[in-house]
Amino acid sequence: MTIANNHTFTSELDLPAYLFGITMLLIVMLVHGLALLQIAKRYEVKSFLYLAEKKYSSVAFVFYISILCLFLIHIFEIILWGISLKVFNLLPTLGESILFSGSTYTAMGFMDDPLPGGWKMLAIIIAFSGMFAFAWTASVMISMTKNFRQAYTHLHMQKLKLPNEVIERFK
Repeated sequence: MTIANNHTFTSELDLPAYLFGITMLLIVMLVHGLALLQIAKRYEVKSFLYLAEKKYSSVAFVFYISILCLFLIHIFEIILWGISLKVFNLLPTLGESILFSGSTYTAMGFMDDPLPGGWKMLAIIIAFSGMFAFAWTASVMISMTKNFRQAYTHLHMQKLKLPNEVIERFK
């Protein structure tokens, strides 16, 4: 096999795209996991304390702030993908890089694939990172709703002027 044939073989398989994509995928998932852990941990502690203090509206406030933070993590990851595309000169402008990474990360696919030849596989890796990140975020959100639902129910039981012994039985 000659060098020319080897170059053709690697470019046909998009090997540089795989290496770059897998490296970025690992970075994005590490960032995502660490951020999710911090948000979930802080939410759990705060909501537990507010439930114990019967500050039910505060649980709701912390819940919505946590949801906003989860949203911002995804925006940050889209920007991270976009910056990496621009740093490696895969797209001409940072704006186009961020727009393409957002389109791909969310699996919306509202724009054509502007990546150069030999880098097309990167779009699939970006989409995979987004799908995995959204699923992971959804699982964290589901676990967060337990305390939120408990606070919400307690708050409405109080508004209905139910006796405290009835409210206290609901956990």
